[in-house]
Amino acid sequence: MPTEVVLPGGHRAPVLPASTVNGELRVPEEVQRVGWWDGGAEAGDPFGAVVLAGHVDSATEGIGIFVRLRQVKAGEIVVLTGDGGHTAAYRIDSIAEVPKNALATSSDAFNQTGDHKLVLITCTGAYDRSKGGYEENLVVTATPVGLAR
Repeated sequence: MPTEVVLPGGHRAPVLPASTVNGELRVPEEVQRVGWWDGGAEAGDPFGAVVLAGHVDSATEGIGIFVRLRQVKAGEIVVLTGDGGHTAAYRIDSIAEVPKNALATSSDAFNQTGDHKLVLITCTGAYDRSKGGYEENLVVTATPVGLAR
């Protein structure tokens, strides 16, 4: 299970387990923490997606750790650290914007049957004050670089 994520540029965030409740992934409220979907793969698994989700910002806490995903580029490296100091590195392959209502149905973010990958999810697009949230999700997908250590 991942305990820390290191984004390109060296920005780090603790990772906490996050469950799905009524079809919605419950991300940690603190914007400097990231949630690991407990229905997904773990770093180093032979297949499935390690899914991490976090906030870009908060009215009470300001800018979140995953606001940095808005500036990542294909080819950059993300590193996960787990218990005992084990690490797994992933190279960013794709960055896509997905309508919020289509994340679970129209994206491959939660697919557990394919090759192993890392999926990072946050909010993006226009902020809709009447709905209290962003209209889209940013989905960053990365593939393993070598074996987990």
